[in-house]
Amino acid sequence: MKNIRNFCIIAHIDHGKSTIADRLLEETKTVSDRDRQAQILDSMELEKEKGITIKSHAIQMLHTYKGEEYVLNLIDTPGHVDFSYEVSRAIASCEGALLIVDATQGIQAQTISNLYLALGHDLEIIPVLNKIDMAAAMIDEVKDQVVDLLGCEYEDILCASGKTGQGIPEMLEAIIERVPEPKGDESAPLQALVFDSIFNPFRGVIAYFRVINGTLKKGDKVKFFNTGSEYNADEIGILRLNMVPKSEVKAGDVGYIISGIKSSFNIQVGDTITHINRPCDKAIEGFEDVKPMVFAGIYPVDSDDYEDLRNSIEKLQLNDASLSFEAESSLALGFGFRCGFLGLLHMEIIQERLYREFNMDVITTVPNVSYLITTIKGELVEVHNPSGLPEPTQVAKIEEPYISAQIITKSEYLGPIMTLCIDKRGTLKNQSFITTDRVEVTFDMPLAEIVFDFYDKLKSISKGYASFDYHLIGYQQSVLAKLDILLNGDIVDALSSLIHRDRAYDFGRKMCEKLKELIPRQQFDIAIQAAIGAKVIARETVKAVRKDVTAKCYGGDISRKRKLLEKQKKGKKRMRQIGNVEVPQEAFLAVLKMD
Repeated sequence: MKNIRNFCIIAHIDHGKSTIADRLLEETKTVSDRDRQAQILDSMELEKEKGITIKSHAIQMLHTYKGEEYVLNLIDTPGHVDFSYEVSRAIASCEGALLIVDATQGIQAQTISNLYLALGHDLEIIPVLNKIDMAAAMIDEVKDQVVDLLGCEYEDILCASGKTGQGIPEMLEAIIERVPEPKGDESAPLQALVFDSIFNPFRGVIAYFRVINGTLKKGDKVKFFNTGSEYNADEIGILRLNMVPKSEVKAGDVGYIISGIKSSFNIQVGDTITHINRPCDKAIEGFEDVKPMVFAGIYPVDSDDYEDLRNSIEKLQLNDASLSFEAESSLALGFGFRCGFLGLLHMEIIQERLYREFNMDVITTVPNVSYLITTIKGELVEVHNPSGLPEPTQVAKIEEPYISAQIITKSEYLGPIMTLCIDKRGTLKNQSFITTDRVEVTFDMPLAEIVFDFYDKLKSISKGYASFDYHLIGYQQSVLAKLDILLNGDIVDALSSLIHRDRAYDFGRKMCEKLKELIPRQQFDIAIQAAIGAKVIARETVKAVRKDVTAKCYGGDISRKRKLLEKQKKGKKRMRQIGNVEVPQEAFLAVLKMD
């Protein structure tokens, strides 16, 4: 075990984690020249297209140093705030971390939050300055920032370039010298932590684990500690570019197990694997349960596909443990699922993966957050969906989740960012200058205000320079109103939203105008209304497509024309009573792009 090193790579989004991982794999000859490509660990099409890492990826490398062979287990992690759960799982299964900082941009918000995650698990941190070959690199300034943040020495900071491969051998040397060897006992009862899993249509569920204590041999009878399910270890092995079968996996190793698990319910990420005949006495402290930030309904376009959608979401949940879901129904959309996501990008990625990997076409409703309602009787109700809100007469108070948002930006963009945060009902808590032209501001603001378009607006007003990170701080009482959208007098529950009372009028008016553009014209007038309770606050009308029934009247008395128009009016009235309004998918998403 003294020759094993487990480490992960953490950084802000776009600071070059995957590029450095590529160079490490090339330096240790884990990847042959024939298999070489950019972002080699990012195996999903989506990751290649968007240029971001969505999943953590584990891989084993072999490296010879001072005549001894070392086994290096690397986990490359995502950088976006929506995938921070992946980062926390990677950190829980490592002893060290490479903290990558972009020399052209310096320390950003996600750098700090990922660093605190790693320090919370007592990981050995190796700071690395990346992109030092760029003309805009500010090597000395960024080194000062890193020293201020970590309290390390200047000579501890490695300088590297993922593009040219400069500094990669020194990085491998630092990993072997500085990262502690795994602690564990090969002869103790088996304890292995499941940190990820995928579904293979031919072999069932494949679980990835890190062995803390004991040894797992092929053919052993094992059980999962929390679910109690028992299986045979049909195949075990280690993770290289492909899976490599082995006869045994020992303490300190990272590997995979295939045991013919058919159902996704029988395995949970964070569970402990142990032997049936010699079990360990307690489960490993896994990761904390993830708290979804944004809730949205996902419905099949065709209601017959409901069961297929359930199977698809279950299989997707195996690979993405931060996705949570429960069944729900809507009057407008039929049966579907209420899903919890970590953010809007996470929601977009899940929707895209359902379409690509399982061929499921879905309708997504307006995203919202969860609220705590105290009724007049003193009961506390948690509401994820505006349609689940009790009657206004029964509500004593509504509390909404608040976050602490940490924004790091260049000082020239400070004014517009302050305005944006205050518009979103934020209150300034702290402002401090990290360097002469970089400032960190902390705001307390409602989570509901950032789930729509806050991040996009922040990026555009700061020309992409501001970085943003947030964490939940609790619930606070708010003056909220439930805004309903009515089409011809019928409430469309999928378009209802909970909104601050001062904003309701503007929002309702904009919503009606937007829906007027998107709803196709019918043979009858469609009234679009926004209402709070029984009070209508805005209205638009989609005019009917009319046939010119008076065309064949030329001359004669006006009563001839009126007779024909009255006859048409009666027909339209009847049609309106029995006609139904088709609401296109764009209308549900239009709410997001209100401005």
